[in-house]
Amino acid sequence: MSSAPTTTPAPPVPTPPPHTPLEDAAALLVGSFLLGWALLLLQEAGAVSGGLAGVAFLVAGLTPVPLGVAFFLINLPFYGLAVKRLGWAFAIKTLVCVGLTSVLADVLGHVVEVRMPVLLATAFAGLSLGLGFLVLFRHRSSAGGFGILAFHLQERYGWRAGYVQMAFDAGVMLAALAVVGWRSVLASLLGVAVLNAVVAMNHRPGRYVVR
Repeated sequence: MSSAPTTTPAPPVPTPPPHTPLEDAAALLVGSFLLGWALLLLQEAGAVSGGLAGVAFLVAGLTPVPLGVAFFLINLPFYGLAVKRLGWAFAIKTLVCVGLTSVLADVLGHVVEVRMPVLLATAFAGLSLGLGFLVLFRHRSSAGGFGILAFHLQERYGWRAGYVQMAFDAGVMLAALAVVGWRSVLASLLGVAVLNAVVAMNHRPGRYVVR
């Protein structure tokens, strides 16, 4: 009578080494620049974004508050969730990133002149936002706001951050209809689709999770 075949257990997956402080600092700078550049593209195209950046666009369009200032202030209520659910390190990195993005979004507009078709601008902005989010996510940070909530829901329930973000973005786009009109919203949807496709395909539960 033959014995049952034995199976060799799979070797343990090695734990990747943590990022160094210098790598984290460089990532925050690169990610913030990508986000600031994307906000400039959208502003010059007369389009909007999803998430709290989209809310900041609406506030800046309805009030005299500059886009960068609106983006920073709207993010403030979300830092409590970041500290409670994701830790002080995540919250501090996110605060730094939001501050840098807010400054860059306003400064770049004074030193860079952008001219491109609206659809190209929104697609390029969505790509820049997606890449910026990935850089920040992989260094345990975010651009604040809905990104913090999406990250929390992914960590707790396994929901993909990209899909959660997409649901939030849909709500912002609906609100934008009353402010910028359907033509600008349709153009903006291209950038939102590119952004969420990049994040959903490249950021999944179990990869680069926040601890």
